[in-house]
Amino acid sequence: MEENKIVANENFDWNSFENDLDLYGGQNKETVAEAYDKTLSNIAVGEVVEGTVTEINKREVTVNIGYKSEGMIPATEFRYNPDLAVGDKVEVYVDSVEDKSGALALSHKKARQLKSWDRVNEALNNDEIIKGYVKCRTKGGMIVDVFGIEAFLPGSQIDVKPIRDYDIYVDKTMEFKVVKINQEFRNVVVSHKALIEAELEAQKQVIMSKLEKGQILEGTVKNITNYGVFIDLGGVDGLIHITDLSWGRVNHPEEIVQLDQKLNVVIIDFDEQKKRIALGLKQLTPHPWEALDADLKVGDKVKGKVVVMADYGAFVEIASGVEGLIHVSEMSWSQHLRSAQEFLKVGDEVEAVILTLDREERKMSLGIKQLTPDPWEGIETRYPVGTKCNAKVRNFTNFGVFVEIEEGIDGLIHISDLSWTKKVKHPSEFTQIGAEIEVVVLEIDKENRRLSLGHKQLEENPWNEIESKYSTDTIHSGTITEMTDKGAVVSLGDNITGFAPAKHLVKEDGTTLKQGDTADFKVIEFSKATKRITLSHSRIFEEAKRAEVAAEKAEKRASAEATKSSVKKINASIEKTTLGDIAGLAELKAAMEGASKNNK
Repeated sequence: MEENKIVANENFDWNSFENDLDLYGGQNKETVAEAYDKTLSNIAVGEVVEGTVTEINKREVTVNIGYKSEGMIPATEFRYNPDLAVGDKVEVYVDSVEDKSGALALSHKKARQLKSWDRVNEALNNDEIIKGYVKCRTKGGMIVDVFGIEAFLPGSQIDVKPIRDYDIYVDKTMEFKVVKINQEFRNVVVSHKALIEAELEAQKQVIMSKLEKGQILEGTVKNITNYGVFIDLGGVDGLIHITDLSWGRVNHPEEIVQLDQKLNVVIIDFDEQKKRIALGLKQLTPHPWEALDADLKVGDKVKGKVVVMADYGAFVEIASGVEGLIHVSEMSWSQHLRSAQEFLKVGDEVEAVILTLDREERKMSLGIKQLTPDPWEGIETRYPVGTKCNAKVRNFTNFGVFVEIEEGIDGLIHISDLSWTKKVKHPSEFTQIGAEIEVVVLEIDKENRRLSLGHKQLEENPWNEIESKYSTDTIHSGTITEMTDKGAVVSLGDNITGFAPAKHLVKEDGTTLKQGDTADFKVIEFSKATKRITLSHSRIFEEAKRAEVAAEKAEKRASAEATKSSVKKINASIEKTTLGDIAGLAELKAAMEGASKNNK
């Protein structure tokens, strides 16, 4: 094969070529250039014109706008339109007729932006369906390119069903409706859900018109909340409330169903106007009470699991959907108040006795204390009257102390049976809750489950000895321990107290005894029946004064009697003498003077 040889044209005019002579058919270069320029489009920088796509590659899109050169536009500006093809007409913005490299500089993005706001407003006014490109995720939704404007697509407006994976929509071109425009801030909100709802509305009308109570339909679990499950019935949603999921107790719907699960449901109720449909799942199975063993009766033992706890008791599930209540009073034979949480907790497996059973009302009460013997059976033989034992203080009242001898056996110590001698105003002065106290059984009331107990009866009644020691008019030393409006409480020692009225607290100097003072007191009254000793401090010195005054009066009376007797004697002797008996008169005078001195 011979090689191609290049042969020079001997007739070529190199001089004319080098000097631009006669290259344009006898016309000069300027004339030809001017004529060529007239064939090109008349464009200006900053103008939006229409061009034709001539070439597409991964990086650039070539667009011809009828100029002497074509413009290159980055392919990213067309991401919103994946269907772009050679020959398509597109709007472009003329950035420059010649850039640094001498090429035509165009922008499709700027062209869209210049006209986009008008188009977006037009789409809103006309309720127009437009296309947009989902650029990326953002907080609460997605960013969508619409006519070159970044619009916001809320997560709730993507679909009629909740979206679990937003990323599947990124880099997708979808149809939207403009639902809101903020003219001031130029914010645009779009919705894809609105398109779906419009399509489903017609379907809903058809479905709602065919609904009937009791109708069984197949649906798909669309959404799960803590209060129920939303079911897609093929264009319309219904709700299964948590209480209608199972005959048994359900803490959360996720225990029963899963997302996207297909299941049969029954229509319980529906509101055609509000388009609300109430569905049920448990209604498709028989009620557990109907399947309950017919031979089950009061007194039978059953086993179950604690499903709910309350202060007043525990609910025990003995079969799926069949529960019984164990009241706190049926958990222990003890009579003092306690919380159910002290005995049981959720999840405990328990055995109980059926106390009541109402199949019509579907109610059952249970008890666990009945599994152990009643402590009050044989109480007379275990704790006969006079029995001494230790008890635990459980509670106080104004009138006494409640104690527990053993689990289920409670008794009362009346405040008057705490001490023979000490005046107890409140039991807290004598003992404390939780303390051990020795008691003696005074009385048994088995029918009402009551025990009368005593503490002071552990000792002999000391008031026989007290009566002799603190008899009336005896004087004792005492200390004032308490002041009241009416007087003072006086401690006499050996747990013996007396009471001194206020007027009997006055001292000899006129002042009054006060709390903490120690002084002598006279017993002015003693009552064995009421165990009351009335005392007086004032009476001690008041009676001494009265004795002194009485003695003085007696002395005066004796002196007066003596004077009277002397006068009588003198008068008698005068009668026996004459006026001339000077000696007799002298004796009379002496006697009268002696009597006068004695009176002084």
